[in-house]
Amino acid sequence: MRLFEITKFGIDNLSISERSDPKPMHGQVLVKIKAVALNYRDLMVVKGLYNPKMNFPLVPCSDGAGEVIEVGEGVTRVKPGDRVAGIFFQSWISGELNENKAKSALGGAIDGVLADHVLFHEDGLVHIPEHLSYDEAATLPCAAVTAWNGLITSGGLKPGDTVLVMGTGGVSIFALQFAKFVGAKVVATSSSDEKLERVKQLGASDCINYKSVPDWDKKVFELTGRRGVDHVVEVGGAGTLAKSLRAARTGGHISLIGVLSGAGEANPLPAVMKNIRIQGIYVGSRDMFEAMNSAISLHKLHPVIDRIFPFEEGREALSYMESGAHFGKVVIGL
Repeated sequence: MRLFEITKFGIDNLSISERSDPKPMHGQVLVKIKAVALNYRDLMVVKGLYNPKMNFPLVPCSDGAGEVIEVGEGVTRVKPGDRVAGIFFQSWISGELNENKAKSALGGAIDGVLADHVLFHEDGLVHIPEHLSYDEAATLPCAAVTAWNGLITSGGLKPGDTVLVMGTGGVSIFALQFAKFVGAKVVATSSSDEKLERVKQLGASDCINYKSVPDWDKKVFELTGRRGVDHVVEVGGAGTLAKSLRAARTGGHISLIGVLSGAGEANPLPAVMKNIRIQGIYVGSRDMFEAMNSAISLHKLHPVIDRIFPFEEGREALSYMESGAHFGKVVIGL
């Protein structure tokens, strides 16, 4: 089997290697990977920014979809020929995240899916929606489940709510799509007018270029009748949290997801004075994934894919994502 592995940090050091084809044991499933989708976390892992003390070698990437080609003894959840995707935390089936479940994250704590064959435990797989291609299904395990958890499971999004999404990466675009089929209004930010035009086509009600409108939090407040939004999908982190607190309504909800804006400080007092609930979101469980897939199937939602790279161009795919030029998801096809 062919795979990419990290033996030294840095995109340029990512190399294609060969390993013996794995054989499924009791409870295990061998999946022929058809597509892998990239997340910002994958870039951080490869560059050594996620865990500088990581043990080498490691197969990167958490999000992959493919076909079951062989099952071990005792497997009942899937069968050969099934179309499946791996869940981000292989041990987080239901309930709350805990320390042991967190140690089962693909492409970080354990080997990931940037390989042509991957061995999973049957509990770490879900069936993918029938109307999606493998490329589309590969985008779901991290970004989509994160957005679903933030808005639906933890956020309790309901029709008529207002949601603020930041940028046009995978989590933000999925959050926009989920918000629209719930019946919520979406305000979106980006530094690109061209990307904002595409966001409008996906259903955003209002768009703000945060470069031309640096006080975008004030603009959000104005757009909501000086009330603030019900939900903020906060992918910027410390550098944008202070503005998110000002943009949220009293009693609002902030899904704290990303670190894209880098370092910064936020005064916690607005959260106290406005009774804002800040919820850290670290992807989600298999139960959440399966509930999300049911909604995706019902609404025939299609993930937004910017570009698909061939397997041999895995390094180029990561560099492209690092550039920030993408809209939606970057995928590696196998």
